[in-house]
Amino acid sequence: MLATLVAIVPAVSAAEAEVTSAKVEATEDGYRLNASFSFELNHGLVDAITKEIPLTFTTEVEVTRSRWYWFDEKTVRVAQSVRIGYNPWTRQYTATTNNGLQQNFSTLDEALILVQRPRRILLADKNSLTSGALYNVAVKLKLDLSYLPKTFLIAAINNSDWRVSSDWKRFTFRAE
Repeated sequence: MLATLVAIVPAVSAAEAEVTSAKVEATEDGYRLNASFSFELNHGLVDAITKEIPLTFTTEVEVTRSRWYWFDEKTVRVAQSVRIGYNPWTRQYTATTNNGLQQNFSTLDEALILVQRPRRILLADKNSLTSGALYNVAVKLKLDLSYLPKTFLIAAINNSDWRVSSDWKRFTFRAE
């Protein structure tokens, strides 16, 4: 019976996604994350997009500050999502960010640039972080299955082709 169960349940392995670079920059309006990711969509995900099933990729960022007397202070938690879809009538790919910005592209690779190199994500206002303090930053990218239509969700959860995720990339920065 155990052998039958193992044969039915597919292997659980995430597709390789990697945080290739990440840093926090101080700007006039606050602190922004400048990051880039590396991954390739497998045939199943490309096929899903061309069959009008939009995919949503989410960049998660957590900023904490260590404290010797208590748990770490969770200062900032930000998530930015980019939804990639395809319109067969116009033969264009559409990328929509969670702030409502929508752009059309002629190829899937062009649309994926918004996922692989997200625009500088605003993490915090200039005055919300303590000047001179050292902060820990963690960055991650994942294919967010919670945005899938419910009819595809069960199949996606059981299929390792639908698991695109990076490990957390951790680094520190000092607030100005």
